[in-house]
Amino acid sequence: MNFTKLVPSIFYADIKSGLKIFIDCLEFTMGHQELQTANPFCLVEKNGLRIYLFQNKELAGQFHPEFRLETNDIEEVYNKVSSKFPELLHPNLSKVTLRPWGAKEFALIDEQLGIIVQQW
Repeated sequence: MNFTKLVPSIFYADIKSGLKIFIDCLEFTMGHQELQTANPFCLVEKNGLRIYLFQNKELAGQFHPEFRLETNDIEEVYNKVSSKFPELLHPNLSKVTLRPWGAKEFALIDEQLGIIVQQW
């Protein structure tokens, strides 16, 4: 077997929250969208990464994922995010921190998911 990508799906009670963190804050672009339908969803993309965002209040209540985004320049990402979206910084990891396992990390959080930005 050969896999080339992992493409997660994230469920939001209100998809606008997902658009804020991915489109506005992390500068993903809209690859496909059906936001004006009865079951809004979209695909956001950046540098070969793809993530599906769905609006589904029931599933959003059941699933609260956490994942990592790796970067080669964590200071650049942190400076952009912290200056424009400080409210999205996770209170437990709101600064770039060298972790015991050797990675530099900071974290973002909204009402649905946690994102750890990481540089090895």
